[in-house]
Amino acid sequence: MERLNFRGSLLSAAALALALAAPAAAREQIRIVGSSTVFPFSTAAAEQFGRSTKFPTPVVESTGSGGGLKLFCAGVGVNYPDITNSSRRIKRSEVNRCAKNGVQEIIEVRVGYDGIVIANSRKGVRHPLTKEWIFRALAKQVPVKGKLVDNPYRRWSDIAASLPKEKIEVLGPPPTSGTRDAFVELAMEGGAKAIPMLAELRKKDKQRFKAIAHTIREDGAYIEAGENDNLIVQKLEANRKALGIFGFSFLDQNSDRLQGNPVESVLPSFENIASGDYGVSRSLYVYVKKAHIGVVPGIQQFVAEFTSEAAAGEDGYLADKGLIPLPAEERRAVRKAAQKQTPLELQKAEGKEHPQ
Repeated sequence: MERLNFRGSLLSAAALALALAAPAAAREQIRIVGSSTVFPFSTAAAEQFGRSTKFPTPVVESTGSGGGLKLFCAGVGVNYPDITNSSRRIKRSEVNRCAKNGVQEIIEVRVGYDGIVIANSRKGVRHPLTKEWIFRALAKQVPVKGKLVDNPYRRWSDIAASLPKEKIEVLGPPPTSGTRDAFVELAMEGGAKAIPMLAELRKKDKQRFKAIAHTIREDGAYIEAGENDNLIVQKLEANRKALGIFGFSFLDQNSDRLQGNPVESVLPSFENIASGDYGVSRSLYVYVKKAHIGVVPGIQQFVAEFTSEAAAGEDGYLADKGLIPLPAEERRAVRKAAQKQTPLELQKAEGKEHPQ
């Protein structure tokens, strides 16, 4: 593990104190931005926090993971968010941006797991998918007869005879979304690895392989639907032939109208994501600006609510909304680290975050 060191920050201790203390009276509410996937969980915790404590209900805004981290890392003081939600882990480049702007210590809180689902209307035909087929359907360029060409596939049945004879039309998040980041890494890259030609390329030129695996087609088959996952749900209802990409919680909340499609013969379900059997799943995070704790009222207490057994446990109210809880031992470790305000550490090497 490598502890992040933010010495040499642009803000001196005196400037930091001035930035926070001078306008402190201007904001009594905690301000939270970030992931649309984490938004319903953060909102539920905020509402419970407002009902059960003396503190005002935090303001929660859905900006997407990338957008939230950009706002969070912009500076220290009450003009900047206290907390950001993310459906992916913070990038080193974002940590560096935070440090450059005086955000010296960040507290990372992993709150649970989520699956990325590819869903459609219950009135539509189910698409049993593999990661390779997902890649072939959505990549900008794909291998055909040993050559890399612009994606020629127009119907799902062009990829595999077992798939429906329907136009490829997928509604999904924009590049600023953590769901998009996780989807291209877990599903698209996973699918590219399954193709021998690209697997060989990966051995020789990882950068080029990644560029091919992560670049989504722009010819209308993939439609960016913004950061509002509820809008994707509405559009799927209106168009039974379209598929949509979003977090499992939105499928769970709309299971009477939508169906999840299996990936590698595994359906996206609470149990399959919790066990690690569903191969398109990721961790969800909350990042807290340590410099704001004790200045904006209630931050530490809100984090305690969010990570409590009543909220994030197996029988917690967030599980009712679709959050997949961490294992009991990990939940205890997360709570302990959050209480101690342990600074962020980043692993030198990337590894799987989901227990297998």
